[in-house]
Amino acid sequence: MRGSDERLSLTPQLLLKAYSCGLFPMADSADDPEIYWVEPEHRGIIPLNDFHVPRSLAKTIRRRPFDIRVNSAFSAVLDGCAEPAPGRTKTWINRTIRELYVQLHHLGHAHSVEAWQEDHLVGGLYGVALRGAFFGESMFSRRTDASKVCLVHLVDRLKRQGFALLDTQFTTDHLRRFGAIDIPRETYNSLLDEALLVDARFM
Repeated sequence: MRGSDERLSLTPQLLLKAYSCGLFPMADSADDPEIYWVEPEHRGIIPLNDFHVPRSLAKTIRRRPFDIRVNSAFSAVLDGCAEPAPGRTKTWINRTIRELYVQLHHLGHAHSVEAWQEDHLVGGLYGVALRGAFFGESMFSRRTDASKVCLVHLVDRLKRQGFALLDTQFTTDHLRRFGAIDIPRETYNSLLDEALLVDARFM
């Protein structure tokens, strides 16, 4: 979707409809006001029943180095995900996308899982919940393993709340350590249709 007139018409409701059809938005950079829809031929997911926690991370979790909170600082998590990071000098989170997801958060569809240390936000992730599907958007860390611990807490919550699908959009070496796989678009769409029949609640 390109052009200022189209951008002005983009609403949270339209964004949810796009997710339900297998689409998600991106921008080329934070400075580019335009956005476009993405529908990969192969989609990344983490099968919830095959989620794997690496042994070293399990040891870290047992030490409880972080205070894990949910939805206490959604906008700050968005800003953290937009920060430069190793291997990523620019972000696709532009102002339009930021405003839309903040609106989705207020509507109860966008959520954050956060890692805190001494009342400082040190990592987190956010995504969109729509019935039995959760669409992971981005994560960040300011301390070792902070976002990884948030991912473990996210998966635990999704399983307890009856979610059927965790969409990661793409796979990375980082996510493959947790069991992320690529599946064809047609397979993804079938799983998405099934997940949208599930009445799950994130909170």
